[in-house]
Amino acid sequence: MVLAVAFVGLVISNFVIGAIFVIRNGGRPPAVAALTSNVFFIIPVQLCGYAIAVASMLFLVSVRHRTNFWKGISWNAPSSSTDGAKWFGGGASLGLLSLVASNLLEPWIPKSLPINELFRTTSAAYVLSAFGILVAPLVEELFFRGFLYPALAKVTGVATSVVLTALGFALLHSEQLAKAWAPLMVLFVIGTVLTVVRARTQSVARCVLMHMGYNTMLFSAMFIATGGFRHMERM
Repeated sequence: MVLAVAFVGLVISNFVIGAIFVIRNGGRPPAVAALTSNVFFIIPVQLCGYAIAVASMLFLVSVRHRTNFWKGISWNAPSSSTDGAKWFGGGASLGLLSLVASNLLEPWIPKSLPINELFRTTSAAYVLSAFGILVAPLVEELFFRGFLYPALAKVTGVATSVVLTALGFALLHSEQLAKAWAPLMVLFVIGTVLTVVRARTQSVARCVLMHMGYNTMLFSAMFIATGGFRHMERM
C-alpha cells in the first residue's frame, strides 16, 4: 500500500511541479530531458513523494494498527550522543569501504551514470548533498528498515527478509546507476549491513545515523575531488 500511494504521489507531484515549470517558462513546456536532469525539478518531486509515503506509513501504523508510530517501527534512539556518534562514524567507515570497492570495480561501472548528470553545477551539488544527507536517509530507513523489514520478517523469517530488504534498497537506486551490476552489488551489501544492524539492535534510529554517515562520506569525497563542487567536470 505504501509503495502504491507513494507512486501515485510521485505522478501527481510530477504533474503539479511540471505545470509550475511550464508557467515559469511562459507557457511553453520544457523538454522532458531538461526536466529529468534538473535538480530543482527532481528534488521537489521527490520531497512530495517522500512526504506522501511517510504520511501513509503514519496512517497504517498509528491509525490502522492503533500503535504509536515510533514504537511501531522500533525507532529506539541511541542511548547517548557518544553512542549516536559511534553509529554515524560506522556509517562513514562503510562509505569509505564502498568508495574503495567502487574503485576496484571501476572497469565494470559505466563511465557516465544518470546520477552524475544531476551534478552539473555547484548549486545542484549542494542541494543534492543536503537532500542526500538530511532527508533521504531518514525516509529510506523509515520505509526499508522500519516498515518493510519487520513486515517481511513475520512472513519469511529474519534471514530472508534481510536479503529481500537489501535487494529492494538496491533496486530503488537502479535507475540512477544505469542498472549496472557493479554499483548495485555495492549498494546491496550496504543495504544488507544496514538491515542486519536493524535486526540485531532493534533500532531504526541507529540505521538512520549510519546511513547519514555513509552518505556524508560519499558527498565529502566528491566535495574534495571537485575542489568544493567548483569543478564538476572531474566527476
